[in-house]
Amino acid sequence: MYDWDDKPELNITPLVDVMLVLLAILMVIAPNIIYEENIKLPQGSISKQLAEIPPVHITIDKAKSIQVNKENYQLNAFMDNFTLYAKDLDLKATVLISADRTLDYGVVMSVLAAVKQAGFTDVSLATNG
Repeated sequence: MYDWDDKPELNITPLVDVMLVLLAILMVIAPNIIYEENIKLPQGSISKQLAEIPPVHITIDKAKSIQVNKENYQLNAFMDNFTLYAKDLDLKATVLISADRTLDYGVVMSVLAAVKQAGFTDVSLATNG
């Protein structure tokens, strides 16, 4: 007969073992799963093509001579001259500043300030990678 006073015991050790094996399998396989969904994008307007804006290259040499897209400027008058020069440029253009490594940090920062004052927002400092 069945004794009603005995409480059943639940042995979860096999369950934990199986779950750990499934977890290990999932951890090994999951990074290798590549999900790809093919999407058909709508056609854009052919009449509106985005034109790439040419970047503005600024080069500063050891003698503190500044060259902006093959036009030469002196450092002491650069801020005013660049503001006038920038009126003909698109302010969304990228400005790339390349400076000699022996220059004082303040020289580069004054050129950067002139570029920001002219209204450019996308400015990069070139380095040797």
